[in-house]
Amino acid sequence: MSDLAYVKLSNLEVAARLKTLDGWTVRDGQISKTFAFKSYKDGVVFASAIGYVADKLNHHPDILIGYAKVTVSVNTHDVGGLSPYDFELARRIEGL
Repeated sequence: MSDLAYVKLSNLEVAARLKTLDGWTVRDGQISKTFAFKSYKDGVVFASAIGYVADKLNHHPDILIGYAKVTVSVNTHDVGGLSPYDFELARRIEGL
């Protein structure tokens, strides 16, 4: 986490960091992933856990809860693109 800063990453940096995250893609200027669950409730519990992790990092994603799936999307508005914070949050979400 030593490179955690609010700086806009280049396209090459984004591509390199995406390779370390399974299933995450760039969509509409955000990194995004859809997680599948056995039930709606499981997705809601997961979304709640994301909220806790995001608050601890002070970096908040968009979360869309559907039936048995949750889509998470994040970018850094202050830099007008993707920053190391987006990838750190994605890494922490993967740890859930």
